[in-house]
Amino acid sequence: MSFSQQVSPPRRLTGGQIVLLGLVSTIGPISTDMYLPAFPQLERDLGHGPGSAQMTLACWFIGLAVGQFCLGPLSDRFGRRNPLVIGLGVYTLASVCLALTSNYTLFCLLRFLAALGGAISSTAPRAIVRDVATGHEAVRLTSQLTLVFGVGPILAPTLGSLLLLAGSWRLIFWSGAIASLLLIVACLVILPDTLPPQYRRALPPVEILRRYSFLFRERVFISSALIASFSSFVMFAYLANAPLLFEHMLGFSPGGFATFFGINAAGFILATQINSRLAHRHSFIRIMQGGMLSALSFGLLLLLVSATGLSGPDNPWLLCALIIATTFSLGFIGPNATVLSLTHHAHQAGSASALLGTLNFAVGGSSGILMACLPPSHLSSTAIGMLAGVAGMWLCNFWRRRDPDHDVLPT
Repeated sequence: MSFSQQVSPPRRLTGGQIVLLGLVSTIGPISTDMYLPAFPQLERDLGHGPGSAQMTLACWFIGLAVGQFCLGPLSDRFGRRNPLVIGLGVYTLASVCLALTSNYTLFCLLRFLAALGGAISSTAPRAIVRDVATGHEAVRLTSQLTLVFGVGPILAPTLGSLLLLAGSWRLIFWSGAIASLLLIVACLVILPDTLPPQYRRALPPVEILRRYSFLFRERVFISSALIASFSSFVMFAYLANAPLLFEHMLGFSPGGFATFFGINAAGFILATQINSRLAHRHSFIRIMQGGMLSALSFGLLLLLVSATGLSGPDNPWLLCALIIATTFSLGFIGPNATVLSLTHHAHQAGSASALLGTLNFAVGGSSGILMACLPPSHLSSTAIGMLAGVAGMWLCNFWRRRDPDHDVLPT
């Protein structure tokens, strides 16, 4: 099969299947956020000092990156459902072992293994969407997945805190194992395999490297994937500095910060649903570019307001409104850039989705390095970090438009 061939015929997903895929895709963010409140207890029980819990988080992130890059192409060889079920099985077993271990080194290793299994929960749903839809319909499905996906990070810290009140950090991993087991059963019962056997092919290591090499050289894919990744960079830059900005510099109480965090997240989810409706009547590429213009405008205003002192501890609401407006704009960028990057790669949607996820993690996660280098006591640091991501999106979009086929979509 050549790189230009398309997988057909597409199948429609039911509402229940879309919800299931959304729940599957929350494995990564929930597993990241849910145990954050347990860091002090975790360090005490595992017998290591301050900072050791952060190392377990680093093991998780490394596992996600390695898992998406290495295991994603397996869904092009063995179909979408079976690798997903096996990956969730690895995540389940690792979570059970995490709940039982008291050895710090083993805990770090198990977090890495859990991430390897859980990584497929990010790549498989994107590949399934590409199997069944293109263009505006793919935007609609991606936005619906984002709705379910977006609820997870909002609820995860609260759920983690409640489980800590009910028991210990071990209960968090027991609950993760049970939830993953239920998802396995649901996948086996209601989720079809959207990649027919006749479109699967053996993938020796040389072929996997050849596919990745092709994707890296395909300008529309790599530029669109980087636009989606820099959209994540903007969000991560905000999240990395949010506790310091709101609680220490603006004087928000923990409850006030949680309320603002929830409002901002709800605004982002609302934007993805508006994006889904707009995609039926307008070009999703133009919607994406409109979102980028909006993010640039609000980001520049945010920098102006924070750098000149027009908004601060005595009057934080203008700054808060501009942050909400900037992150709201991201809801029109990430889903559309994701669809655009996968549009021409139905025959290798698993590999393309895996590389997209790896780039998303690598680029988005690098925002933490930038935020660590900026002055922590300056109100404008958050604006600078977010604007850096917006600038990355614009540069990648200019690069995308240099390709002769940058706006050519399959019919």
